Order: sequence, then structure tokens, then C-alpha cells
Amino acid sequence: MKAKAFYTVSSVLIFLTACSGPAEKPVLGKIKKEVISFTPKVTGRILKIYVQEGDVVQPGDTLAMLDVPEVDAKLKQASGVVKATTAQRTLAANGATENQRKQLKAKLDATSEQFSYAEKSYKRSKAMFDEGLIAPQQFDEVSAKYNGARAQLNAVEAEWAEVEKGVRFETKDAASGQQEQALGVLKEVEIASSEKYIIATNVMQVETITLHEGELATAGYALFNGYIPESTYFRMTIGEKKIGEFPKGKELLIYVPYNNKNVRVKIQNVKQLARYADVTSPYPDLEMDEAFYELKLVPAGTENLSQLLVNATVVLKK
Repeated sequence: MKAKAFYTVSSVLIFLTACSGPAEKPVLGKIKKEVISFTPKVTGRILKIYVQEGDVVQPGDTLAMLDVPEVDAKLKQASGVVKATTAQRTLAANGATENQRKQLKAKLDATSEQFSYAEKSYKRSKAMFDEGLIAPQQFDEVSAKYNGARAQLNAVEAEWAEVEKGVRFETKDAASGQQEQALGVLKEVEIASSEKYIIATNVMQVETITLHEGELATAGYALFNGYIPESTYFRMTIGEKKIGEFPKGKELLIYVPYNNKNVRVKIQNVKQLARYADVTSPYPDLEMDEAFYELKLVPAGTENLSQLLVNATVVLKK
């Protein structure tokens, strides 16, 4: 009798278990934060690192200093070129100095006297040549000296006229352009020199520092990696069969097991995963493939969640 009762109870339990079916698996997700990196723009050897892994840095904080000797050499070269072109522009703007004007005026007076003497000699020689008193060879020599003195006077008068008029505007523009070009080169080198310091441009919690002091950091190589503390969000994956239950903007409640905390969130975005994430049906004629979607959940309140650990598991509460 007892055996019969035992078999009856066992049969009932087996029947109830079969009717209830397998337990529904909870929807799991992960804690995420926006990733950020700081990289040098120039290649140099690391002289000093001012932060440690785990530190929270603010915009403007100096993270590291590099040694870039090539930039220092170019800076000196560019500074010298700027000084030279600035002097050339000043010279073009001011024109001739007072001493230069005096020297040129004395030269003009001297050539004027020489021309006056040559002109008188030419007139006397011409009168004598017309009377047949001197030979043609002698007259030709006097004429050559006269023409040479006149040409020299014309040249000096042109120089004096140019000094009186001032430097040509083309020369001034050329000097100005050379100075601007040199200043541009100097500015470029100064910017490169400032890149010796790696400066934080955003709030970041430093997770990894990829190099050590003394090592060579190449341009574009991520030296500091971390997260933006206030950018905490959550990711969950939902199948196509249930995605209709999660419209954009809906508020949900999730549970963080590692710190036993509930967080209220809302759905910010629903994005289909790549096709390789789809579940392919072995019987495509009888059952369609199931696509999967990623939910991006953001905090619904003003609670500070910056202390939550990245990639920790969360559970969707019903």
C-alpha cells in the first residue's frame, strides 16, 4: 500500500514538472562607460608621467612630458629667421638712413662738378676742332670723357630721386610677406613645442598607461586610456521575439548583483546587431531566423553612477 502511494505521488510530481516547462532565463546585461584616449601629436621620449592608473584627471591637467630635441632646434632656427625678416621689413619701411643720404648727396655734388668740368672742356675742344686747331683723335677723347661724365651724373641723379621717393611698395610688400611667412613657421614650431606636454582635454578616469618613463612615444599612439566617469550606461541583448516589449523611451528597473543595488533606467536606443549574431534556424521552411537587438539603457534619474565598475553584470527585473 505504501509503495502504491509513493508511486502515485511521484507520478503527480513528474506531471506537474512537465507542465510547468523550463524556467525562463533572466535578461542579463553589462555596465559600460564611454572610452577615451589621450595621444601625443609628436614623437618623443617620455621624460615624466604625472598621473597614475586609477586617477581622475580634469581638463587642462598635464599627464606627461616628452623630450623632443628636434623641435627645440627648429624653434631656434625659426626665431632667427623671424629676426632677420623683421629687420628687412623695418629697413624697407624706413628707407635710406641719414648717413646714406649724406653720402649719396656728396656723390651727386661730386659727379655734378665732374660733369660741369667735362662739359666746359668739350665746348672748348669743339670750338678748336671746328677751327682745325686740334686733331680728330684728341677731340674724340674729350667727347668720350664728356659723355661718360654725363652718364655717371644721370645714374647718380636717378639714385637720389629713388631715395627722395622712398622704397618701392613692391619691396615693402615682399619684405612684409617674408616676415609673415617666417612668423607662420615660428608659430607652427611653437605649437609643435607645446605638444611636448600631453594635456587632458576631458574628464577621464585613467585605466591604463601603456608606456613608462624613458620609453619612446610615437605620434598617434594611445598613451593614456580610460573612461569618462559620468557616462555610465548599460547594454542588453534582446531577441526578436521579445523586442516588442522594449520600445524606445520605456523605463525599466535593473539589478546590480555585485553591490546589491537597483537602478532605474530608460531605453535610449534600440540597435540591431550584425547579422552574424542572428540565430539561424535549422528548418528555414518551418521557422524564420531570429535577429537580435542591443538595448542602450541610460539612468532615468539624477543618481551618480560613476562608481559602478565597467563590464560588471546587471539583471533586468520584471
